[in-house]
Amino acid sequence: MSETRVFLLPDLGEGLTEAELVSWHVSVGDTITVDQPIAEVETAKSTVEVPSPYAGIVAELHGQPGETLDVGKPLISVTPVSVGGPAPVDQPAEPAEPETQPTETELGESAVEAEEIHPEAEAYREEEKAGSGNVLIGYGTPGGHGVARRTRARKGTAAGSVGTLPFEDGAADGGPAAGADMDLSLLRTRVPGKLGAVISPLVRRMAREHGVDLGELPGSGEGGLIMRRDVEKAISTPVVEPAPVAPGPTPAVEPLETSGGKAATTDARTGLAISSRTPVRGVRKAVAANMARSRSEIPEATVWVDVDATALVELRQELKAGGSEVPGLLAFIARFVTAGLKKYPELNTRIETGSDGSQEIISFDGINLGIAAQTDRGLVVPSVRSAEKLSARELDAEIRRLTDVARQGKATPTELGSGTFTLNNYGVFGVDGSAAIINHPEVAILGVGRIIDKPWVVNGELAVRKVTELTLTFDHRVCDGGTAAGFLRFVADAIENPTTLLADL
Repeated sequence: MSETRVFLLPDLGEGLTEAELVSWHVSVGDTITVDQPIAEVETAKSTVEVPSPYAGIVAELHGQPGETLDVGKPLISVTPVSVGGPAPVDQPAEPAEPETQPTETELGESAVEAEEIHPEAEAYREEEKAGSGNVLIGYGTPGGHGVARRTRARKGTAAGSVGTLPFEDGAADGGPAAGADMDLSLLRTRVPGKLGAVISPLVRRMAREHGVDLGELPGSGEGGLIMRRDVEKAISTPVVEPAPVAPGPTPAVEPLETSGGKAATTDARTGLAISSRTPVRGVRKAVAANMARSRSEIPEATVWVDVDATALVELRQELKAGGSEVPGLLAFIARFVTAGLKKYPELNTRIETGSDGSQEIISFDGINLGIAAQTDRGLVVPSVRSAEKLSARELDAEIRRLTDVARQGKATPTELGSGTFTLNNYGVFGVDGSAAIINHPEVAILGVGRIIDKPWVVNGELAVRKVTELTLTFDHRVCDGGTAAGFLRFVADAIENPTTLLADL
């Protein structure tokens, strides 16, 4: 009889620890194939479809739409297709022959079982072995190898001896274990923030027998790999039970009658009725955490300047009159920003802090220009990769594409998490300036206000000009005010004299 396999919610990238279940694409009883989309989930970065690493019949759906699921918790249970038949009769062991356990395949079945599978079930297993190569962190199909990897058979010895376990200490597991006694809590997909806590069968067995939670155990191996020594250390470390804490007084909450006749509660601090409670989750939760971290870790400073953008506006109008496809003003400014960052690369860096408290400024060979985009799900910052290599027209096309996919919730974690500098056009909201918060772990953000008619002195005479305000917020650890002012003045001069930098329009 085939074992039901439980697919745990994988880490969908960037070390995310939870996701909100948006909708199911399958129902209990449906027959699914490898890599078939089974659910749509919303992470703190984007909405993605989750493919199944298993083929078979859906046995159980672990969660309801709208529910927030933790990474490493069950998402779906799948029963591989098999044909029932008479159970094999257990044969008595012959004392002259040592007991030999069946060889395990990569998919977790024994070699004996694999040879007695109905053709229809075998087709499903072959599909799982071959796969498409679509990989989720902690899960994935073999990518077309088509050959099951076998471990060495484990042979028993005389009483009192310990059998040899497959895989050496710290070896990577070939796939989800199929043993009926396997504790699902041990099958963690990933320790957040690490490359992956791949656990060998030996480590899992030791942890299970001694009650060690591998999901809470830091790995000392490469990329966070949990080794046998980590489990042994956890076993030898005494568990300190927290002292009981007497519950404090609970503020009184008085029920009130609302106009609709439903009971409400009053806020203890203000005395006002609470009209609603909105959980902070998804993108809003990620934005809040990132902004709070930015404010607490980055010693920021802000410089700003008013800019006469008349020449840039007139240049764009002339190009439109010529009938050619004309980039938007933001694309022109993005082109000036990338040129400025090449001249002042200190603003295109990142600070990393070591475990000993030491800090390094990390510079990059290239510019991934983040474009702040307001969406129904909150503020997101998709980035134009290698923006310094693109012309104004190419930047315009990529900015429009990224903004569109971000508003649809389809931007990938890579598109949303790889920026090195952010450009924020808050002028579209009708405001002139803003003391922006740096998009951690970047070190600077440039804001552009609305372009409006203002009185301006030109050649000693007062005139009405198209004026905007540029605001640069920067990390004072990576540079001083001179560098920040130099970059800001460079961009401002380019806006006032655009033809000098737009030969590659």
